[in-house]
Amino acid sequence: MRQWLSDNLWSLWLAAAMLLGVAEMLTLDLTLLMLAAGALAGAGTAAVFPDAWLAQVLVALAVAGLSLFLLRPTLLAKVRNAPGYRNSVNKLVGSTATATAEISVTGGEVKVDGQLWTARTLDSSVRVLPGQLVEIYEVEGTTLVVYPSERGLPYRNTGL
Repeated sequence: MRQWLSDNLWSLWLAAAMLLGVAEMLTLDLTLLMLAAGALAGAGTAAVFPDAWLAQVLVALAVAGLSLFLLRPTLLAKVRNAPGYRNSVNKLVGSTATATAEISVTGGEVKVDGQLWTARTLDSSVRVLPGQLVEIYEVEGTTLVVYPSERGLPYRNTGL
């Protein structure tokens, strides 16, 4: 068995690359994909130079490192700038939350998907009572701008 492994070390590298590739599908962060590319490069090196385990490790580390620091940021920027992309915070816009404390234009608190957020009302004349449902209008940093669900979106005079 030991002899087979030393003769076929490329298969271990390939298995590692496949496992990292499958794990990447769960995270979608592109980090594990870059590590999988390094493992794939290690597999290629092992196929060409089966006894040079140090060269295999160095090639795998070099490819993974270069991918992580050069390729990944570029790919993430392209994904984040693609039309229709919304990060997890921006996906809150339009969803419903429950007020856990009184909310006014100066502040308050809501619960969204089990998480507590600071909130303020969109309209200064509106107060939201605890337990009342609100809709999220926008996200300003870590504060959610909300309005009562039953009242609908208030009219804003834009001067046009």
